[in-house]
Amino acid sequence: MNPKVYIITLNYKNWYDTIECLESVLRNDYPNYQVIVIDNNSPNNSMEYLKAWAEGKIDIWVDPRNPLRNLSYPPIPKPVPYVYYTREEAEKGGNLDLERKLESEVPEGITSKYPLVFIQSGSNLGFAGGNNVGIRYALEKNDFDSVILLNNDAVIKRDAISILASARLKLGEKAIYGGRIYYYSEPDRIWYDGGKFNEWIGRSVHLNMVKVRYAIKNNYYIKEINFVTFCYVLIPKFILENIGLLNETYFMYAEDLEYSYKLWKSGYKIFYLPNSELWHKVSATTGSGLFNDFSAYWMMRSKIKFITSNLSFFKKVISIVFLLIFNMIRSISFYFKGGNCLIKSQLKGFIDGIYAKSNPPC
Repeated sequence: MNPKVYIITLNYKNWYDTIECLESVLRNDYPNYQVIVIDNNSPNNSMEYLKAWAEGKIDIWVDPRNPLRNLSYPPIPKPVPYVYYTREEAEKGGNLDLERKLESEVPEGITSKYPLVFIQSGSNLGFAGGNNVGIRYALEKNDFDSVILLNNDAVIKRDAISILASARLKLGEKAIYGGRIYYYSEPDRIWYDGGKFNEWIGRSVHLNMVKVRYAIKNNYYIKEINFVTFCYVLIPKFILENIGLLNETYFMYAEDLEYSYKLWKSGYKIFYLPNSELWHKVSATTGSGLFNDFSAYWMMRSKIKFITSNLSFFKKVISIVFLLIFNMIRSISFYFKGGNCLIKSQLKGFIDGIYAKSNPPC
């Protein structure tokens, strides 16, 4: 038995990355999945490009020298049938009759038997808000076992989804599941190899980050962890119904930490499967991680919001002190690199995190 899984990916401006992601997803070997793409009101007509790709009017080209080329190239057969919904239409469950009709038009060479679902959110809802639109659509249809959240700037190995889905059937619905993530630009170098959260200093870390895969012992054992990145995660419907959706007061960053923390404290499990593999164009949406004003602001704001909203008084105090000391040291590096605005953005994020404001960085 292969219960239905929804694969949800969120696009904001990076339609080309989203197409490469879809090209890899639509050739994965799990036999019962449907893909949902939410566009967060991109200002560059991303949705029109995505529709044009599905209709076979445009395609992507992957450099023959790229070692990951085979994951998304050559292009899958076109046209790919799709439905297009507004946020309001999607959250009411869409048009089931139309979707069933389009199932007969899926060409051979695509491993999903369902049409693509394109949803226009109508505004930039952030990571949590955008993904929640897709989750609400799935919950309203009520025809699935789990959802998989997948960053649009990633490509997956052909068996990645099957491995997560099989683990969920084996280990149960009272858990969420993540896989191993490599840097797209350095395919043998690890970005995420399981995660660990220390509630005394309020810090989550990616294990084995930047290490080469061949240097890691016990490479493919399933592990229980207490933090999983939502770049790639399987969440059973049971968890969504009992823990809830993502917290939309986090525009970006820390929504996955809070969800992991709520699960951990509620007695549920988080499992990590290193043989479910994908490659991530790290920070393709925000530019370059902390080294730009936008992400520096939101990462600080979200960290402070998480600490003040979730931790006990003593852990909260210790975590804030640790965060201040850590960032004061890092600010010295920013200063000498001419990053004065980064320091200002982090300070603004700290203040807005304390007072739960949501205005963007200067």
